[in-house]
Amino acid sequence: MSEQAWYKDWFNSPFYHKLYFERDEKEAAAFISTLIDHLKPGPGSYMLDIACGRGRHSRFLAEKGFNVTGIDISFDSIAFAKKFEKANLEFYQHDMRLPFRVNYFHYAFNFFTSFGYFKTRREHDDAIRTIANGLKPNGIFVIDYLNVHYSEDHLVFNEEKKLNGTRYEIRRWHDDTHFYKKICMRSIILKKFPNFPSVILMICLVTTVCRCRKYLATTNWGIMM
Repeated sequence: MSEQAWYKDWFNSPFYHKLYFERDEKEAAAFISTLIDHLKPGPGSYMLDIACGRGRHSRFLAEKGFNVTGIDISFDSIAFAKKFEKANLEFYQHDMRLPFRVNYFHYAFNFFTSFGYFKTRREHDDAIRTIANGLKPNGIFVIDYLNVHYSEDHLVFNEEKKLNGTRYEIRRWHDDTHFYKKICMRSIILKKFPNFPSVILMICLVTTVCRCRKYLATTNWGIMM
């Protein structure tokens, strides 16, 4: 998996969804309800869900009557999300670094630490520009992101999980500019996915190194808590 493309391959992987998104739907519903109670958006507000994945949060926002657009770089995730499209809910495969709609949304959301994966500062700035240009005057952007200093002090360096016959070995570390996560998966079923390399003793081993830039610590933003 090349460094440039790891997030495209990983976020399209069924193992990503197994590891992170087979969760109780009540969790997402409760989170959205708490957020909306805090923000108190006007009826029919236009909302952008950046890096929406399979659209779990977008769906709950739409159920509350808002006009929701979800974008994500993963073709597979958007193909899944499109099954739930309706009059006030739409999804597009889109790279957040590229321009999208301008002066259109009242709110923009980026959930589940879905920012900071690009190689250069310029690419991250491009993503922020896309979001800023998409908002109407006095629009609000809410980002769910790492608390850098807390994460440095409480980082879990090694972890193992076993889900549906797949063992995930997770190693985390950080330096002055990035958090890193290395995920190794061991499973017989990996043989069904030829894009993931190297067979060892009849068990496929997949490794992805995720880099998450410590971006917000050096960016002069007002952060809503």
